[in-house]
Amino acid sequence: MVDDLSAAQAKADADVEQVKARRARDRDRMDSGAITSPKDLERMQHELTSLERRISTLEDEELEVMEQLEQAQAALTELTEKLAAVDIRLADLVASRDEKAAAIDVELEAAVAERAPAVEGLPADLLALYDRLRESKDGVGAAELRQRRCTGCQLTIDNAELAVIRAKPTDEVVRCEECQRILVRTGESGL
Repeated sequence: MVDDLSAAQAKADADVEQVKARRARDRDRMDSGAITSPKDLERMQHELTSLERRISTLEDEELEVMEQLEQAQAALTELTEKLAAVDIRLADLVASRDEKAAAIDVELEAAVAERAPAVEGLPADLLALYDRLRESKDGVGAAELRQRRCTGCQLTIDNAELAVIRAKPTDEVVRCEECQRILVRTGESGL
């Protein structure tokens, strides 16, 4: 918009200058005595009056364009300052995000390092099942059975299913019928 208004102002300036140049030429011709016919002098006088009105109109239009240009430049300056502030805020947020991502990566490495001794000695098929479930269940492959409820899907297990789970040996893998996660039985399971 600023570019369009700058172009409009340049055109208005050129139009005013062109009409002023024509007015100066006509005055010079009248003042030099080159026009001797009274009729031609009267016509030239009317043309000069018309040119004065045209100059006044063009100058008014030029002032209006200049005011619009000034407002547009002020708006552009304000938006440029806001954009700079947004860019600074974005850079801060990106730096914060990167810092937090780095901290999460450190935590993840620590968790992976902690996991290694915990999975040592587990049967490969159980570990493969857990990893497959964890991948398909938003990172939770096993859930504690607490007070007759699966903490993975948060559903209460009915009495018949609890009886089946209770009858199974403690070293047998038990899975929730609803979410299919591995159920970890503890003293708080409600069995």
